Amino acid sequence: MRALSGTTGPSSDFDFGGTPPGEAVLRPAGVLAAFDAVDGRLILTKRASSLRHHPGQIALPGGKVDPGDADETAAALREAHEEVGLDPARVEVLGTMPPHRTITGFAMTPVLALVHGPFTPIPEMGEVEEVFTVPFAHVADPANYHIEGRIWRGARRDYYVAPWGPYYIWGATARVLHSLATRLSA
Repeated sequence: MRALSGTTGPSSDFDFGGTPPGEAVLRPAGVLAAFDAVDGRLILTKRASSLRHHPGQIALPGGKVDPGDADETAAALREAHEEVGLDPARVEVLGTMPPHRTITGFAMTPVLALVHGPFTPIPEMGEVEEVFTVPFAHVADPANYHIEGRIWRGARRDYYVAPWGPYYIWGATARVLHSLATRLSA
């Protein structure tokens, strides 16, 4: 709850430089930062390597707001159910953080939640290669994040990373989690 009362504003894939395209209309999306209510472990996915967009990347369950979704929270819950089999009835939504603007044109709203009771993930075939969890202590410590960069489309792009074991958590996912860690440490 402390993270939800934080004062940090929206984040962006352009936080470390680069110029966002003009007044682009951003597509709304919701991602679920779902923590186990007992041990605090965060649910993350490894996207299937066969996907056209972001193959093999580590992500929070979620996606774009569809016409049938009431809002970003509804989209995050629906997508988490589709991607990892998380029953929305087991999810206690705590609130949302400011949206993160992605380089791909989304306004991605992080939805913070607790998962009550046992949860056995069921990865969506063809979309999710693996479902795993990361300890709350790793996610919540700003010292676990650092900045890396690479050349992308002819320009240097810098981004946060927060590796955990064999998992390279980076980009928008790491940026959202860094914002959470920053809010928790304030």
